[in-house]
Order: sequence, then C-alpha cells, then structure tokens
Amino acid sequence: MAASGAELLLNLEILVRLLTGLWVSVRIALISLAIGIPLGALLGALRLLPNRLIRTVLRLYLEFFRIMPTLVLLFLFYYILPRQLGVRIAGEPVAIVAFSLWVGAEISDIVRGAFISVPEHQVEAGRALGLNGVQQLRYILLPQSISLMVPATINLATRIIKSTSLLLLISVLDVVSVGQQIMEANRDTYPDAPFWIYLFIFLLYFFVCWPLSLLASRLEHRTKELTHG
Repeated sequence: MAASGAELLLNLEILVRLLTGLWVSVRIALISLAIGIPLGALLGALRLLPNRLIRTVLRLYLEFFRIMPTLVLLFLFYYILPRQLGVRIAGEPVAIVAFSLWVGAEISDIVRGAFISVPEHQVEAGRALGLNGVQQLRYILLPQSISLMVPATINLATRIIKSTSLLLLISVLDVVSVGQQIMEANRDTYPDAPFWIYLFIFLLYFFVCWPLSLLASRLEHRTKELTHG
C-alpha cells in the first residue's frame, strides 16, 4: 500500500516551514496595506481638487493598476523594469512596492467614492459656518464616509492576501513556494503529496481570509442599517 501524503502534514518541520511561508505572504500583504492605505487616502483627497491635470493623472494611475493583471504587474516590476535599469532587486521588496501601488490606486477610488457620497448640503453648511477645507474634511467628510471605506478596505485586504499566491513566480519563499519544494522533495515517496499540500495551503488561506470577509460583510450590513434606518 502506497504511503499517504497526509503523513507529511504530521511532520512538525514541514508544518513549521508552511506556516513560515504563510507568514511571509501575510507580512508582505500587511506592509503593502500599511503603505498603500495612507497613499491612497492622500490620492483620493487630491482627486477631489478642481485641478483637471491632477485628476487626469490620478485617474490614469488608477486605471493602470485596475486593468493590469497582478501577474503581469509582478513580472513588470521584477523582471522587465530592473533589466531595463540594469539593477537586480530581491523579490520581496518588489512585491511590496507593486502591491503598495496597487493598494494606493484602489484606496484612492474608495476614498473618492466615499467622499462624494456625503450630501452636498452638509458640505455647504460647513462652509457657511466658516470651516476651511481641512476642517470640512475632519468634521464632515471623514466621520460620514469612514463607514463606507472600512468594509471596502477589508475586502481589498483579502484580495491582496490571496494575490500573494503569485509570489512564487518572482522567487519569494511564500507558502505556495514552500509547498512546491515539499512536493518536489517527496514526489517519489508520496505520489499524492500535491493533493494534501495544496489542501492544507487552501485551508491556511481560508482561515486567514474568512474572518476578514465576515467582518466586511457585517460592517456593510451595519452601514446599510444605519443608512436606511
């Protein structure tokens, strides 16, 4: 009877390697979000300015990262641009830069959409009270739009975490790369190793992303209740 690949998951060393790879994926996602969210908030606010040139440039920036597939984006930042510039950059910093710029683009649209959803008469009332632009942002726009931003931002976070599964293509030792190494090393002894390793990786991603999805759904439901209540 052939040995089962499920035995690999009982090996503490293999479990530690897979969890370490998962932490690499989550760490890159968290750093990218920590950089991209403030960047996107700033760009989203700039998109509300009356300057047509600024709005056009930021719109093009958004559309570039929205249209460009994540795989192509990683290849562009890891293989193409460094080769053109004559430099060599490790995969992890490249992934952080690419994901941060992607997060910044998406957050800028989330922020802009949330801001323009605030009723215009409330902004005009604040202006009539003598509030300047910064005060209107602090006391009127942010308090009312934050409930719309948070669920969308959490959904974006789950997308970033899931997209880290592509990091093996730019030589980053994430959980999928580690899984591939384990499968190759045990291919002859455990023919069904890919099934069990990929199943375990799926469960790891599920248990990371599922709570975030539940939280986003709950916040969206609460926002609708507040809006229509």
